[in-house]
Amino acid sequence: MKFSINHKSPVPLHLQAEELLRNIIKDPQYVDGKFLPNEVDLAKQLAISRTTLRQALNKLVYEGLLIRKKGIGTKVAGASVSSKSNNWLSFSQEMAARGIPIKNFELHISWVNPDEQIANFFEISTDKKILKLERLRGRLEGPFVYFVSYFHPRVGLTGEEDFKRPLYEILEKDYSAIANLSKEEISAKAADKFIAAKLEIEHGSPILFRKRFVYDQGDRPIEFNLGYYRADAFIYTIESRRE
Repeated sequence: MKFSINHKSPVPLHLQAEELLRNIIKDPQYVDGKFLPNEVDLAKQLAISRTTLRQALNKLVYEGLLIRKKGIGTKVAGASVSSKSNNWLSFSQEMAARGIPIKNFELHISWVNPDEQIANFFEISTDKKILKLERLRGRLEGPFVYFVSYFHPRVGLTGEEDFKRPLYEILEKDYSAIANLSKEEISAKAADKFIAAKLEIEHGSPILFRKRFVYDQGDRPIEFNLGYYRADAFIYTIESRRE
């Protein structure tokens, strides 16, 4: 497919390139996940510098319309996955209810000493070992969220559980620990090298960072959860009703 822009137009080249890209990503062959032409070839075909082309590409990346994979290329982003803050389904259950197939790319279990923040939340000492669960999850084509969960020793988890099952189903059915209250802190931050590598994004890319503090029916803490979400692939919605 041949692409071109009008070099005699008064419209700046980077804006023309941006408009061209917006038209390209509507083409069915790119909507289906095919990678765009590489930057060198496309810049040469348009007779513009890579800097000018990258300016246009970056605009669409930050809008969540394109996904850039380091060393691989740039492709059209799929529809963003969303989650509601007042939804008490586990992540697995919520995605299943939406018909979104989810893949576990990594799952790690370990016993660790909590730092002061976690120890204070659980009201235990820092020398008390607790279960740590790390999961890298996403669509079939790639990960978009990295979860780290810590559990109060009182819950009774052993580390031998099948964590491919929905988490809150395990807690409730196997250990009678019913998640009843969730308090959350949501912020935007830049991905460090570790998180960037996990989510397959560039170091410093924007991510959604969420802390979740989960309590049982007796308002006792049972889970301390950290979630790192790709900003270009996930939307966190908050719904409130005036009483």
